[in-house]
Amino acid sequence: MKNIPKQLQQTLQENYPIDILSVIKEEKSLDGSIKYLFKLQDNTTVESVLLLMKDKQKDQQGNIIKSEKYTFCISSQIGCKVGCSFCLTAKGGFTRDLSAAEIVAQVVYLKKLNNIDQDKSVNIVYMGMGEPLDNYDNVIQAIKIISQESGLSINTRRQTISTSGISSKIDKLAQENLGIQLAISLHAVDDELRSELIPMNKAYNIQSIIDAVKKFPVDTRKRVMFEYLVIKDKNDDIKSADKLIKLLDGIKAKVNLIYFNPYPGTTYQRPSKTKMEKFKDHLIKKGVVCTIRESKGLDISAACGQLKEKENLE
Repeated sequence: MKNIPKQLQQTLQENYPIDILSVIKEEKSLDGSIKYLFKLQDNTTVESVLLLMKDKQKDQQGNIIKSEKYTFCISSQIGCKVGCSFCLTAKGGFTRDLSAAEIVAQVVYLKKLNNIDQDKSVNIVYMGMGEPLDNYDNVIQAIKIISQESGLSINTRRQTISTSGISSKIDKLAQENLGIQLAISLHAVDDELRSELIPMNKAYNIQSIIDAVKKFPVDTRKRVMFEYLVIKDKNDDIKSADKLIKLLDGIKAKVNLIYFNPYPGTTYQRPSKTKMEKFKDHLIKKGVVCTIRESKGLDISAACGQLKEKENLE
């Protein structure tokens, strides 16, 4: 706008910017996943991922019967304080929290960059870089903006907070009663291993997380997701599966088994497909809903923090 005073133009530019992200790198996978490295206004960088969950379906005449289904993995912090031993984001340390605007902008940009209709609903998972509950106020504000009809109109039932288990904040989130879904990055069934994988476990141990989850309001059609990163010879045995079954007793849960996604320099290894299947089958036989998440983007820098780390090395 050139028909307003220059001082006002400058004030608007400095305090109310429109473009707060810019793409500095992107990688596309053969499976349709796309990972973006965004630069923010202070020249810091953050990652977001678009996952193509289901491709569009057409009839014999070429008419679209069902449109694509997408999941967006959104970051909440630049870096992370949690320091999980298996996560690349932790290697770069913690820089700062993202603002609510920067969180919402990731959703806007992923749609814009991929020509996805602004009215189309997508699934959003706050499980990119950072611990969402460690940036509680900004994440909650972003959820409210994204879900409002005057915002992006994406229902809270389509939004999932994935947390490494700050039990006090899970209690606080329960009181908000937003209707949001909850995913717990559990990854271990005893405190010794979990503290090795997630140092924060010393402050918020497994039992405190389980107690908080039991009080969390769950939609009658939904379950609390427990993410279980399976690492070869660490937590992939049937004994661990039995401990997991006991832990989840009384919780309307779904277990999502995840293959460890290797990256250069890690000592952890990907488990065998045979062990993963045995683990899954054992849980299902005991009445626990369980799936194996097929890793996406294995041919690109798909692990959290991997693209940022690669850019730093280059």
